Amino acid sequence: MGSRKKPAIQIGISAQDRKSISQGLSRLLAETYTLYLTTHNFHWNVTGPQFNTLHGMFMVQYTELWNAVDPIAERIRALGFPAPGSYEAFGRLSRLPDAPLTPPKATQMVEWLARGHEQLAATAREVFKNADKADDQPTADLLTQRMDVHEKTAWMLRSLLEE
Repeated sequence: MGSRKKPAIQIGISAQDRKSISQGLSRLLAETYTLYLTTHNFHWNVTGPQFNTLHGMFMVQYTELWNAVDPIAERIRALGFPAPGSYEAFGRLSRLPDAPLTPPKATQMVEWLARGHEQLAATAREVFKNADKADDQPTADLLTQRMDVHEKTAWMLRSLLEE
């Protein structure tokens, strides 16, 4: 038995554009997973007078982030590249810092997550430029949805910090 040749991907997007978009999506995937883990951590460890509000809010947020990782990874695969899926890979790709070892106060958690959602919106916007230039509508659609979610979530978190 000989080895089978991998079929060429002919979807109307050049190999170089698919690679560039996949690299950007890999960063978005890593940052999404990092923010998911941090949000789940904060859900477990939040304390104080806002406990009920934040515990429930963080659960909604980490569930949304968890549901986002699969479509991002599958889009990378559809473009012909392997999706990163290890803590080492995510650590190299993500621009988000890991959660602190000691859980911060509730207000600091809210600030931390708001910044994280803003970073994900910015990352999605960066990748969108490449997807739009390459006429990659499925990726552009995915990124538009992610920007909307992250910008709204950041706004809601920032609203909790107002006096």
